[in-house]
Amino acid sequence: MRRIGTILGAAALTMLTVPANAHAAAVACGGGVSTGRVAVNGCISAQRGKEGRVYTREITAYIKARNTGPRAVNVTYEAFFRVVDGGYWVKLGSGRTYVPARGTVEPTEVGSSTRVCAPGVKVEIRVHARADGGAWSGWSTAGTAQCQT
Repeated sequence: MRRIGTILGAAALTMLTVPANAHAAAVACGGGVSTGRVAVNGCISAQRGKEGRVYTREITAYIKARNTGPRAVNVTYEAFFRVVDGGYWVKLGSGRTYVPARGTVEPTEVGSSTRVCAPGVKVEIRVHARADGGAWSGWSTAGTAQCQT
């Protein structure tokens, strides 16, 4: 199961999906982790913005969940954010979603943070999840170089 999760996570890391919000940037997903029969990926997007003369990025965390089991399940999740060099983890949000039997919940926004854009700044998010009655999964991370075009 762990090997399959690693393979699926590697495939998801290279794949870009577009969120439902047409104005949002592309969403990149990190490696997969699992909690019971639910596989979870942390995903991130960075949309450009500007406040006066200051360039910004709206960093948004998403979660993607796949249920391999024969029964639907409710999944609770949390997302955290940090600047890679010297930053500390800050909770962006949490929530709960229903994942149908043998179904997938596409990237669902968990929370966001607006950051000042500076060259070379890298940010990352991490998410974990828990199916009803189960233990918390490990962490799934995704990162971006905040000010790349």
